Amino acid sequence: MIGLDTNVLLRYLIEDDQKQTEQAANLILKTVKEKEELYISDIVLCEMVWVLKRSYHKSRTEIIEILRTIFKSDSLVFDSYPRLNKTLDAFENGKGDFSDYLIREEVMEKGCNALATFDRCLINEPGFLEP
Repeated sequence: MIGLDTNVLLRYLIEDDQKQTEQAANLILKTVKEKEELYISDIVLCEMVWVLKRSYHKSRTEIIEILRTIFKSDSLVFDSYPRLNKTLDAFENGKGDFSDYLIREEVMEKGCNALATFDRCLINEPGFLEP
């Protein structure tokens, strides 16, 4: 199994640098052909969402569609599909960032009652509280 860094995943998805896109695609296609898996960490997903929004000006809807497509891939492995699906649902229906919901899901899995935050848009959502 090979782990993918954010920049490799983005080159493959965005295709904004011909040489690096080719390299990323070759790696991914080779791995799929050999029936191996690629690992994508939660941190890579958070970085990817941030870069898609800030640098590539992708809408929330476009980012959600990209995430849904990635999560369906048989060749990709993630830390926790249930956590990511809960995170994606919250991101789709809430006002916070993808990373906010992912952090909430992680701390809840660790037995926390809530995530304390100063982020005003999250205070009234389940699982968040103002300190």
